[in-house]
Amino acid sequence: MLEELQKVTENIPKTHQRMLAITGVAWSPDRMVKVVVGPRGQLVDLEIDPRVFRKPDAPGLQAAILAASAEAVAQVSAQIQEIMAEQFSPEFTELRNQLQFDGAGDMDYLYRADAEVYAERKDER
Repeated sequence: MLEELQKVTENIPKTHQRMLAITGVAWSPDRMVKVVVGPRGQLVDLEIDPRVFRKPDAPGLQAAILAASAEAVAQVSAQIQEIMAEQFSPEFTELRNQLQFDGAGDMDYLYRADAEVYAERKDER
């Protein structure tokens, strides 16, 4: 186990660089909106097809942007999970999971999009 931790520690700079290179790119279902997010899920580029403005629909545009953003963030999250999974053996991951008592230390919240959390809070109001 100590050898594995030493290996992970040695790989931190390389892993960090890989994570910083991650992006998520997604299109709205109608292909009128393209969203690009960076490694932390922050919006870094947004393209809106000018044809959207022929029939103005603010709620529709909002929904398209949010849907594409959620998809792009999900892509980033999946890529981060893959990179992290590569760092630890299945045995180490299983041990970590066994040490989580009653959800304490549960890491699932790290993989949830801010939009999901916000929507849940909005629904509770």
